[in-house]
Amino acid sequence: MAARRRLKRVAASQSGFLSFKSPSDPTASVGSRRKRVNKNKKKNWNKYSDVNDVDEFLEDVRHQERTTGGLLSEKADDSLFFLDLGQPEKPQPQGELKRKGKASRPLRIDLILKPDSLVPPPKDILAYQQPNAKKLRRIAEKAERLAAKGVVPRKQKRLLNRRPIDRTVKKAVAEANNNPDRDYYDIWGQELSADPWYLQQTGKKLVKRPAKLNEKPSVLPAVEVIAPGGSYNPDFFSHQALLQEAHQVEVQKKKQEDKLERQLAINKKDKATEETNLREQVEGLVEEENDDEELAPSKEDDEAALAAIAVTQKKSEKQIKKEKAEKFKEQQRLTSRRQTERQQQLFQLRSIKASIRQQEEKTKSKQMQRRIKQEAQKAQPRRLGKLKFQAPDLDVQLSDELAGSLRQLKPEGSILKDRFKSFQKRNLIEPRERAKFKRKLKVKYVEKRAFREIT
Repeated sequence: MAARRRLKRVAASQSGFLSFKSPSDPTASVGSRRKRVNKNKKKNWNKYSDVNDVDEFLEDVRHQERTTGGLLSEKADDSLFFLDLGQPEKPQPQGELKRKGKASRPLRIDLILKPDSLVPPPKDILAYQQPNAKKLRRIAEKAERLAAKGVVPRKQKRLLNRRPIDRTVKKAVAEANNNPDRDYYDIWGQELSADPWYLQQTGKKLVKRPAKLNEKPSVLPAVEVIAPGGSYNPDFFSHQALLQEAHQVEVQKKKQEDKLERQLAINKKDKATEETNLREQVEGLVEEENDDEELAPSKEDDEAALAAIAVTQKKSEKQIKKEKAEKFKEQQRLTSRRQTERQQQLFQLRSIKASIRQQEEKTKSKQMQRRIKQEAQKAQPRRLGKLKFQAPDLDVQLSDELAGSLRQLKPEGSILKDRFKSFQKRNLIEPRERAKFKRKLKVKYVEKRAFREIT
């Protein structure tokens, strides 16, 4: 009930409010009274404050700014008023005809898109801001002061020292762009310059190639010439030499196979017999009689017991002094012995020099042998993978297989396999073997109906 009365009083106090009751109504006199409001509370400021005149004033100012670009009170009279003298008549030239039709007007779409406000857009502060502007301005001012004094900055001084200027060479005069006789300029061409700093900064400096990449992995030739005995019409002795070489290869293979068989062979003594089988079966079932003889205490045990008893006894002062004196004498004896040995070494200079000379000669011989071994290894295939290199079989023909002419010659080997083995021998690729493909699923054979009907 109290809230309804409060709502009525607030509505009646507003300007332009027309109540349904007559002013003569005794209840209407309640709204005409002045409402006492506590203005020190913020929630009552907008509720009981009349700011219509302020809003109207601000709206009027905004309207003047949109239409005229500013306040009318600040405008000059010439910009607001003008003297209307009528439309002046333009003299029409005699050579031109009068153009019929209406004058050209802007399109309606252009009028719609044209801004109707004369207020300039707000200034974008971020567009004019520069990061570290104060710091950069301070650095520029300092550089200007140093330049006025003739001081060269350290960075510029380092650049000048890095690239020396040749005063004797004159600068080439650039030709004009409109000269038809000038040379053709290739923008993708290579600019040759001897300055390493310029090449490095422009990215045109070539990377230094390691010396290791220039070395060949093997000293063997790309194509090895076969022995004279491998010709289609060889000499007797050269052919026999080639046969002997092939025979030695086969003998070596046979030796390796025999060695492997000997290693895998079973020793006859290790074979199981009836006696050994019976002994293994009876093991642990038969009790063996052992004579329980008491072992007499050994002499070493007695000495260890006496030493333990002696350690537990406390030494007297006389014994301690005696041990110290003996220890000091022993140290003096060792010192004098070392000194004597050093003096004796002076008389052994010749023998020492001879031993040093022998050691140097031995070292040189070892270095020579190591160098020879390294040179020999360059002609050998290295271990590049998990497989070792296996030399191919020699292509040789027996005496009865020799042909008298090229027409009757039978080809031996394969060029592709020979090149493949040559790459492996010269350490260009690692030794490889053909992959073994295993079938995971078994092949299922199905008898068709047509075959079944026949059978």
